[in-house]
Amino acid sequence: MRNPPSETTRQRALPADAPQAVYFPACVQTMFGPATTGTCGVQVGFEQLCERAGITLLVPAGIDALCCGTPWSSKGMVDGLATMSRKTLAALRTATNEGELPVICDASSCTEGLRHIIEGDTSARPLTVIDAVEFAATHILPSLPGYQKIESLALHPTCSSTRMGINPALDTIADAIAEHVEIPENWGCCAFAGDRGMLHPELTASATRAQAADVVAMGATAHASCNRTCELGMTRATGKPYRHVLEILEEVTRP
Repeated sequence: MRNPPSETTRQRALPADAPQAVYFPACVQTMFGPATTGTCGVQVGFEQLCERAGITLLVPAGIDALCCGTPWSSKGMVDGLATMSRKTLAALRTATNEGELPVICDASSCTEGLRHIIEGDTSARPLTVIDAVEFAATHILPSLPGYQKIESLALHPTCSSTRMGINPALDTIADAIAEHVEIPENWGCCAFAGDRGMLHPELTASATRAQAADVVAMGATAHASCNRTCELGMTRATGKPYRHVLEILEEVTRP
């Protein structure tokens, strides 16, 4: 399903202290990669932010063969979803020591997918899944040293971030990045919907037309969201490179 750097294919702590959270990098971050050449991508960015804040992460063993299950559930592939859910749950139970550590995911749709998997498991102690944006707002921002903000940021909340109620945390991170943050008046679903935007680009073009006009008129310094496929959809719609908000936070706070 994905092919992250070799060091993430085994269970390991970053750095070598007692882990405080289990990090579940999303498949889509690796499949599509960073928005532009020379940028680090959200996985490296999030790990760097945690290191600066003194937070140790643990990546589950066999992460390159695990998934939140959304690609199967969205297409009604019940057997595939059940198989992947069992594999992912088993790996997360081991990594979290049966729920002692929270699970952090760096793509809002995948965070939501993991939560659905866990909600369906009533056999043991429930696991806690937190989106990386929420985690950063509460555990990373307070520990970061002083830095200079960029001038402005155009922000695109996602359907998943809205359903999960994490947009306040998204706003907090955006406000920490830029002096001025704007959400387009015509904000809405980008209609990329996993792979729909690749198979039917006309859907995204139609869904984002009004929002894209708002974004272009803003002339923002940077453009951000919290889910890679949504970032792709908005980049296509506006011609502006949309990146994960935590990737940009890592850049502006870099020593």
